[in-house]
Amino acid sequence: MSELDGKVALVTGGSRGIGAAIAARLAREGAHVAITYESAAERAAGVVGEIEGLGRKALAVQADSADAAAVTAAVDTTAATFGGLDILVNNAGIFPALPIDDLTPELIDRTLAIHVGSVLVAAKAAVRHMTAGAQPDGRIISIGSDLADRAAFPGLSLYSASKSALTGLSKGLARDLGPRGITANVVHPGSTDTEMNPADGPTAPSQLADIPLGRFAQPADIAAAVAYLAGPGARYVTGTSITVDGGFTA
Repeated sequence: MSELDGKVALVTGGSRGIGAAIAARLAREGAHVAITYESAAERAAGVVGEIEGLGRKALAVQADSADAAAVTAAVDTTAATFGGLDILVNNAGIFPALPIDDLTPELIDRTLAIHVGSVLVAAKAAVRHMTAGAQPDGRIISIGSDLADRAAFPGLSLYSASKSALTGLSKGLARDLGPRGITANVVHPGSTDTEMNPADGPTAPSQLADIPLGRFAQPADIAAAVAYLAGPGARYVTGTSITVDGGFTA
């Protein structure tokens, strides 16, 4: 039996990159997986097909993570479709790298809504389903960034602030939800080879120069950390962060 056999997971922003890798890894570990996507319907369908090819149930739900009602509906739809929810992975994100003078109120609000507000909203919705069983064993895992600990270049005030908030948020959730058997943790990825930040992109050399391991992470590296936190081996791990960045923040 796989470690997550019979579990149900929801991965927000799961149509590509790190989110898609997380969804596939959880499915390989035995979970049925739902993902949300904002606009990439074809990519989301591809992830669903991959999960179903592994013999698991899959679902794609269109939802803008800045929309609290849509996030709540995605959680409830997942639980209704699969008969519950065990694992919530808050992965949806954007990357507003701008000087503070160029930040608009609209961009500030949207970034905080996606990176912080949606995590609170999704967690609130998820715990209703996670506590339905006699012995709940829920997992809430949020994807942060190593730039929460080290703002390595200009233009990160908003992004770093929003990702830093996940650490305190998860500590609070750990206190609130521990008595219910639900853990809450953060995974902070470093430079990861995705479309948003390719390992052969124009800024890659400057990033690589400051990574002791000398290479970008693969999405699968981040997914492995999430799978650990979602599995039985991490049942006593809560309120903490795991950084997967090749030593960038060392």
